[in-house]
Amino acid sequence: MSDPAVTYASYLKIDELLSLQQPRSAAPEHDEMLFIVIHQVYELWFKELLHELDRVRRLLEDGEAHRAQHTLKRILTILKVMVAQLDILETMTPLEFLSFRQRLEAASGFQSDQFRQIEFALGVKSEEGIRRFPQGTRARVALERRYHEPTLWDAFLRYLSREGYSIAESHLTRSVIPPVEPSADIQRVLVDLYHRDTKNAELCERLVDLDEGVQEWRYRHVKMVERTIGGRTGTGGSSGAEYLRETVGRPIFPDLWAIRSQL
Repeated sequence: MSDPAVTYASYLKIDELLSLQQPRSAAPEHDEMLFIVIHQVYELWFKELLHELDRVRRLLEDGEAHRAQHTLKRILTILKVMVAQLDILETMTPLEFLSFRQRLEAASGFQSDQFRQIEFALGVKSEEGIRRFPQGTRARVALERRYHEPTLWDAFLRYLSREGYSIAESHLTRSVIPPVEPSADIQRVLVDLYHRDTKNAELCERLVDLDEGVQEWRYRHVKMVERTIGGRTGTGGSSGAEYLRETVGRPIFPDLWAIRSQL
């Protein structure tokens, strides 16, 4: 073989990785490096979350509930790490952020296509989220694909149907684009499942963990933004904390929360 031996640096592309942090401030401002590194790390975690969410969906389609649970536990652990990273970001004071904020110009976390992909995979889809990205770009192509793909909840309902639960055909063949709405029929199935099916009740609890983990991330994110910029307009023209606050507390799997008072 003529290829050079694989090393730690070559396998992980360390030289390329370390060249990607390029502050725009003149000095540069000390905290801009932290800001860049944290957000680049977030994008890497988003990539891994999408990788794992796709695996959960495939495992459910293959009827491998235990392996799906294991992967959901990994996803929850990643979400906790993502929340913990906000503690690092919050060591940056408002004045330290303002020292380089204007150099972000139109750049905004609002433009993270990977976070939008995560939302799409979990059932929070919008055409507006796709239109923010130019035709033919990597981001646009990925979002268009996920827009038309079944959500994790759709895969879960099909899994329950194959497990012998009476899931109405209207749920199994629904359009995968609209958000999941609470269903009394599905809730009756889930209540019965919790009372007699330990294996699948545990799977449901892992989905609740996922839902709660995403809500925790959203809450901590909005509090971090409020702490850093208060009520200012967000970068890129977004409404900042006001927009983020609208997403807090919105369940991904409403039926799994609704049955709590019925068990």
